[in-house]
Amino acid sequence: MTMLSLIGPAAETDFRLSKLLQQLRLRSNAIQDVSVNFVHFVHSIDHPSDSDIDLLKALLTYGRKAGPIPKGSALYVVPRLGTITPWASKATNIAHICGLPVHRLERGRCYRFDTQERLGPADLLELAPLLHDRMTETVLSEAPSETQLFIEHQARSFDSIDLSGRGVSSLEEVNSNLGLALSEDEITYLAQQFKAIKRNPTDVELMMFGQVNSEHCRHKIFNANWIVDGKVTNKSLFQMIKNTHACAPEGVLSAYKDNAAVVEGPIGQWFIADPESALYGYRNELLHLVMKVETHNHPTAISPFPGAATGSGGEIRDEGATGRGAKPKAGLIGFTVSHLEIPDFFQPWEAEKVGRPGRISSPLNIMLDGPIGAAQFNNEFGRPNLAGYFRTYLFEVEDVWRGYHKPIMIAGGVGNILDTHVEKEVADVGTKLIVLGGPSMLIGLGGGAASSKGSGSGEEDLDFASVQRGNPEIQRRAQEVIESCMALADQNPITSIHDVGAGGLSNAVPEIVEQSHRGALIRLREIPSDESGMTPMEIWCNEAQERYMLAVPTKKLSAFEAICKRERCPYAIIGELTEARKLEVTDAKYGNSPVSISMDMLFGSQPKLTRSAKSKRLQPDAWNHQEIALESAVERVLKFPAVADKSFLIHIGDRTVGGMTARDQLVGPWQVPVSDVAVTTSGFAGYTGEAMAMGERTPI
Repeated sequence: MTMLSLIGPAAETDFRLSKLLQQLRLRSNAIQDVSVNFVHFVHSIDHPSDSDIDLLKALLTYGRKAGPIPKGSALYVVPRLGTITPWASKATNIAHICGLPVHRLERGRCYRFDTQERLGPADLLELAPLLHDRMTETVLSEAPSETQLFIEHQARSFDSIDLSGRGVSSLEEVNSNLGLALSEDEITYLAQQFKAIKRNPTDVELMMFGQVNSEHCRHKIFNANWIVDGKVTNKSLFQMIKNTHACAPEGVLSAYKDNAAVVEGPIGQWFIADPESALYGYRNELLHLVMKVETHNHPTAISPFPGAATGSGGEIRDEGATGRGAKPKAGLIGFTVSHLEIPDFFQPWEAEKVGRPGRISSPLNIMLDGPIGAAQFNNEFGRPNLAGYFRTYLFEVEDVWRGYHKPIMIAGGVGNILDTHVEKEVADVGTKLIVLGGPSMLIGLGGGAASSKGSGSGEEDLDFASVQRGNPEIQRRAQEVIESCMALADQNPITSIHDVGAGGLSNAVPEIVEQSHRGALIRLREIPSDESGMTPMEIWCNEAQERYMLAVPTKKLSAFEAICKRERCPYAIIGELTEARKLEVTDAKYGNSPVSISMDMLFGSQPKLTRSAKSKRLQPDAWNHQEIALESAVERVLKFPAVADKSFLIHIGDRTVGGMTARDQLVGPWQVPVSDVAVTTSGFAGYTGEAMAMGERTPI
């Protein structure tokens, strides 16, 4: 293998460079100027020919041309070693389509510093925090080598946990090392189950159990029994949430059982290609409304841009994976963080400095990077974002600071689904299980369990393992496949569909199998993977985004495959449903089975949690407002983020893509951001549509 480096365009605007220069000079007075350009790294088996290099240069010419590269000290910022970026996936795919014999393309940035005096390596590395995201990037003092950037680890098999020899302590150790967030009751349950089948568990099985049974996926605390002030409550938190639907079920077609809820919608003119003629046209259909919101707090706290991006992406997938396939239409995004503490812009409500864990991003960085990540995913996928909110809160209540160092990042939206596709079907034995979308990568490992833990627990490397990355372009391809299947109406080849989110395939496969009351035989090495050195646990449990799990009958397989090939959307048949209620994952590479457990054991009944709480009546201090000047008070209120102009969160998003936006955030001829509702149309003709609004006030 060989690696070629090609200088790329400018990586930052002049405005951002001037801001960066100001920050750099605060750390080193010797810095007079800074420049940054992209550097492309081409990994191939043989050195590319001259014609291939010319084609590569043409493909990699984009953006603003870089100016003269000054001589001086340099730092290279590259993707975190051992990871693959979304840019690399897309660029490599484009190169392959163009017939270029490259193994992989990757991209980094080269920062050069014009200084009054030479800066040593140690001095330069002190500048690194200003130049990179430590969760997704690595800073090097010289250009990366081939082995650093394109390292491939040797594949290895699963680990067996010595439960029979060491007892429960072996499970407790794995629980801590892998960050599974298992309770004592769950550890005892696992010990009893594996003792009953007379064998030791594998690390793959334990990681899968941790994801499937995490708070993120099973809502154990929300389903727990609560004792408040010594009295047992008659409803769990989840039952309280569901009570609205129980009291007013009219018009609700699906709630609390699928990836999104469905309510009755109007007949609308759906603009779709006819499956027979392939010609676009209007079709009158009963278009029900799909609704969804979810949070993505932990990943956004750790690495705001990819965390918020994949938060939006995951919510979009949930809408698309409703019933037997649905069409996302419009979205919303919201953020709650602690006070921003903008440098050189002190505000009276930020008087107290409150520390935070080192692995948690600052509120300011969350709001600088998170909204951009979410907007970029929506923009590139092609969904307008039409609603949202932004609030800051940090307050001392009786010697306890309450705030949002771990932020709320909420993503939601509406879509449409055909009447015949609202309910998932029960799949027959032999039905093929298909992964639709991108390949497995070592990203997001253990994210479901990680988000179920307290932010103060666990180690930083476990937090990094739950960082994700978004690739909206591949998700758009997958969505086109889903919508083409929807267009087939009664002949839709999709029997059931789930998005691959928390826990990866280790959660999505059991979900789709359990829904049909079956078992499954899975061939691990049929799962597409971009990293050859991944262990069975990493292949089975990683949370590589933009993937769906589908059940497709054998007789409809050819029609489904034809659609995937037309849309250039990757897919793989990884197994089939079985009569026996057992999940068997075989590994042809090593001739063994990393997973071999019953579905009843995976979803088995466990002791219900009980939580106790005491109510507390707060006694706020008397508020003396006599000495507050009205003019000063008005200015403070207008500066407070919850009240202030939110245009900076609106203009970053495309509000008209799709052509069905009737009311966005900006109102009137001066486009003032005061709309309290988002409205979309059912189609390009007619007078029906959907209205979406949200309210929040979590501190109360």
